[in-house]
Amino acid sequence: MTELSKFQAFIQCKCPRCRQGDIFTGSAYSFRLQKTNIYCPVCNLKFEREPGFFYVAMFVSYAMNVAEIITIGVASYVLGLDLIYENLWYYVGFILFGVFLCSPINYRYSRVILLHYLTPGLHYVPGSGEKR
Repeated sequence: MTELSKFQAFIQCKCPRCRQGDIFTGSAYSFRLQKTNIYCPVCNLKFEREPGFFYVAMFVSYAMNVAEIITIGVASYVLGLDLIYENLWYYVGFILFGVFLCSPINYRYSRVILLHYLTPGLHYVPGSGEKR
């Protein structure tokens, strides 16, 4: 199996240590509930490093939501929605719809960002995913 770069492992939601095991079960937009694996199926890394570890992902998700809200608001204005009081509910509707559509991605990538970039001491170990 070819080794993934850190960016490829991030995009594909792979384990930060071995870059082979999946962090999540299922796809982001399936009808089943998204679940984070407790351990990496390849290298046995425990994803929740300590109790409450993924609470920090809420802050990452909040930053992602703010960026989406600003982007959707600016895009609505650029695409022709005038910035007047009568259009306020259109803006609110577009923003809520966009945030709702992006919520599975926010859930998934806020945890992946936390694991890959914001966890000290968690680095790629070449060969950690090989069967012994």
